[in-house]
Amino acid sequence: MNRILLATLLSIVAITIGCKKGLDRTSFGVLSPVNFPKTEAEFETYALEVYKPFGSKWSYSDGSTQYLWHGMEWSNTFINDLPSDLITPFPEWGGYWTEMSNANFLPRINMGTNGHFQKTRFITRITKIIDDIEKSSISDTKKKALIAEARMSRGWLMYYLYTLYGVVPVVLDPAKIGTDAEADLTRPDKAVFLNAAYEDLRYAADNLVKAPAEYGRFNKGIALGVLLRFYLFEKDYKKAETVGKEIGALGYSLIANYQDLFRTATEKNNETIWAVSVDPAGDGTGAKSNFNAWDFYTYPSDYPGLLTTGPKKGGYSNPASFTATWAFYDSFDPADKRRALLIANYSAVNSAGNPTNVTKTRANLRGPVIAKYPDDDATAFQGNDIPVLRYADVLLMLAEAINGDAGPTAEAVGLVNQVRARAGIGNLPATSTASKEAFATALLQERAWELYFEGFRRIDLMRFGKWNEYLLAAGKTPNPAGANGYFPIPQYVLSASGGKIQQNSGY
Repeated sequence: MNRILLATLLSIVAITIGCKKGLDRTSFGVLSPVNFPKTEAEFETYALEVYKPFGSKWSYSDGSTQYLWHGMEWSNTFINDLPSDLITPFPEWGGYWTEMSNANFLPRINMGTNGHFQKTRFITRITKIIDDIEKSSISDTKKKALIAEARMSRGWLMYYLYTLYGVVPVVLDPAKIGTDAEADLTRPDKAVFLNAAYEDLRYAADNLVKAPAEYGRFNKGIALGVLLRFYLFEKDYKKAETVGKEIGALGYSLIANYQDLFRTATEKNNETIWAVSVDPAGDGTGAKSNFNAWDFYTYPSDYPGLLTTGPKKGGYSNPASFTATWAFYDSFDPADKRRALLIANYSAVNSAGNPTNVTKTRANLRGPVIAKYPDDDATAFQGNDIPVLRYADVLLMLAEAINGDAGPTAEAVGLVNQVRARAGIGNLPATSTASKEAFATALLQERAWELYFEGFRRIDLMRFGKWNEYLLAAGKTPNPAGANGYFPIPQYVLSASGGKIQQNSGY
């Protein structure tokens, strides 16, 4: 497969970020020396760094250990799904696993520079890259293409950071880099922050193509999709509707079989708008390519998997660290094809893959096994690409935008029914479309059924104003309740700011 191997940039010492600790100011001027980059090919390599946070590896180095948004631990799935109402608590590994699976965010105050807040520094890095490209003598066409990718990365990082911490200090003016102004940790005005992110994503959408020559690069659809998510999070429904319809005009469609979205053989399709490009030979370390290790977190250690030959694919623990709740399983219509990826019973095996004559059922399982990424290739990890934006998600978001503005119109209801039809279930009942509030509740439930374990639930619950209510109903106690799903600003940031940045509400 033609894949972007982002590890290429990691081997280029000339553009490696400095290694100062914490939020100390770092001069990036030395990263653009006299002899590099100069040519279009060199700028192409230089700009690839903007992809670094969006792959799937264990971690990467950026002055401290950093985790990727679409990797494994501390990824969007870890942060948004593990603490949610859809996943059972997991005390077996203790520490942050116990805390996060119980929606206890209070200890994150003491998370050091390996936490995601540190990605505010990466935004500074992107600002420098954009400035260098703008000042270069390469063609205007190449400039626009590379700047579009960089601004996509910066706008997307701002979205993720905003949904995690609220408004954060960012450096968007290259003139501030290397000056005392770079170290100012004052939160910018909310409108200024949001408009800057919107402008980045709009520029990316206007200058990226739908289908780049290299699979895995940012495209027009993902830029519009993140902009749509941002507008919905801010309840700017009219703008969200406009962007949603713009995506609809690009020609995406639902594929016939839901399960094919997550299989290696059918991972490229007309529904998946953007996915993390996974290399079946990757192991998530060093310069090796993106990998998919989710089965090791979702499969119990005695789970047989699908392979009849090759290495056994049981998970790291028993029960699995990510286990769906029985309440979520029971919420599905039994005819719903999406439920087939939640396994309610199986015949256990030992470490060698041999049967133990023990049958696992609801009686002795904490919850159904999440089998969204089937182990259908005999590699050390899975080769399945990791979908980040699908057309089904866009249909549901567009329905949400229309409902937020005009209520449950026939158009909005029809969008949801398209998704339900693919799942093999009927149209929404009349009670679910009787009012704006009833339709919003139905939309949130439909998003759970369609998008479980794809990294959306915490943000969805926050956006719909249901974080505390749904967690409590699931038997979890959000801590602190007053945070309403946001993480705390880390203590090292508060200390470094000298009082310029205040702790988030509830902490």
